[in-house]
Amino acid sequence: MNAYTHGHHESVLRSHRWRTAENSAAHLLPHLRPEMSLLDIGCGPGTITVDLAARVGRVTATEIGEEELALARAEAAAQGQENIDFTVADVHDLHFPDGSFDVVHAHQVLQHVADPVRALREMRRVCRPGGLVTARDSDFAGFAWFPEVPELDEWMALYQKLARANGGEPNAGRLMLSWAHQAGFQQVTATSSTWCFATPEERSWWGGLWADRMRVSAIARQALSSGAATPADLDRIAAGWHTWAASPDGWFSVLHAEILCTA
Repeated sequence: MNAYTHGHHESVLRSHRWRTAENSAAHLLPHLRPEMSLLDIGCGPGTITVDLAARVGRVTATEIGEEELALARAEAAAQGQENIDFTVADVHDLHFPDGSFDVVHAHQVLQHVADPVRALREMRRVCRPGGLVTARDSDFAGFAWFPEVPELDEWMALYQKLARANGGEPNAGRLMLSWAHQAGFQQVTATSSTWCFATPEERSWWGGLWADRMRVSAIARQALSSGAATPADLDRIAAGWHTWAASPDGWFSVLHAEILCTA
């Protein structure tokens, strides 16, 4: 796993805790059954994990460290979801036997890893033959917004630079099908979906969390320490996010790609 570009500041978790199986794994839900076992890679704060666990028999949730895993443990406890096991794991080298799970799932993971093809091969290895390997990742270059606030263009260029410096692929969405083919999958269904933020409440939430990230999250620290941006640059970009959020015509679409692969 590379350095995680977003980090785990509250402004990041504010976004991640909004995610549910319905708004972030809708492509997978019709395929789940109560008797299934599911591996959730990079479970984050666990909101998607808990939703998936309510639909299958058993979930194993992984994260890159115990500190990160504690967030998901707390969410599962708060929701009373007891059919989840938690373990630290690296998607490039999973410590599970071959064919251990009916479904292997990753949300917003492949864009951050050093070798997404190797990761998909490992996901395939630990999935039973005929089971499902699925991933969903955003495609930053495919994001669209209005009004055309110049600072958001600056934000996009800076994010692309920082993500690539960390070894990630911020435009992962468009590469997902290619990665699946390189990993050896023969049966792959590739789709896309979006999150859209357009109401005053949605704009305030989305614009506010990105403004905060640009000032105080790991993204801000990386930008400053690498010399990619100055404090004045980050303040200007954050102000641009507030400008966008305040527009009554403000609209933002987040493009994602999904793959459903037969192991």
